[in-house]
Amino acid sequence: MFKGSFVALITPFRNGKVDEKAFQGLVEWQIAEGTHGLVPCGTTGESPTLSHDEHKRVVELCVEAAGKKVPVVAGTGSNSTAEAVELTRHAKKAGADGALVVTPYYNKPTQAGLYAHYKAIAEAVDLPILVYNIPPRCVIDISVETMARIAKLPNIVGVKEATGDVTRFTKHRNAIGAKFVQMSGDDGLALGHMAHGGHGCISVTANIAPRQLSEFQNACLASDFGKARTIHDRLAPLHEALFIEASPGPVKYAASLLGKCQPDTRLPLVEISEATKQRVRETMASAGLLN
Repeated sequence: MFKGSFVALITPFRNGKVDEKAFQGLVEWQIAEGTHGLVPCGTTGESPTLSHDEHKRVVELCVEAAGKKVPVVAGTGSNSTAEAVELTRHAKKAGADGALVVTPYYNKPTQAGLYAHYKAIAEAVDLPILVYNIPPRCVIDISVETMARIAKLPNIVGVKEATGDVTRFTKHRNAIGAKFVQMSGDDGLALGHMAHGGHGCISVTANIAPRQLSEFQNACLASDFGKARTIHDRLAPLHEALFIEASPGPVKYAASLLGKCQPDTRLPLVEISEATKQRVRETMASAGLLN
């Protein structure tokens, strides 16, 4: 169920509120363009600045618009275990197909604390869970040994890996087995991750290039790495441009150029610079996304 190009969905805003029409339009476009799965309310969806009511509403809107055509993996992580349990329970009630649970940020738990965190969530909610390991944002890193322990818990089916270490996929596979789902969390490293046995990518760039990223993942899954490399090379400058400033500022601006939503973000994120806008426009054009 969890393989291919999953999009880390942006959350469109208009006049300070969630733009529900634009969000569901984006979901429908993603499905029509071949995206294999949807991930609402992750970091790219500005989950830290969504209220609990908004968070739950966005998940519900995504499930509704998806209509079971592709899987929905709702972001339900928190640095409070109790809050993560609550959000994961809601995701299941809303009809999501899985949950993406990020490591507890700021708290800096030990490896034992990380295991206990995922154990509590997995045992509280009967829903497939992807662990989200992203040390650059959360400071902590789940070791291979701890991941192997977590993988034995009920409902833990895989990981979104964003350590920047492409060899981590091989280490996980050797320690856990090939059935453990490994999704890349980095568009720029997705080719390497897939060559190391990955199952797909939870992609930021897919917000604006869904068809190309779907084709890229289809090529990787078919072991056609020549075709995959050609697509990767075309999109590589765009992958980089979308992270010149804090995400999702650049990708929201890019989506606005395609008429998908307003470029608005919430504080503490601010409007991206003119230099970044120019770089985004140039790389979109070179990728064939703008006329």
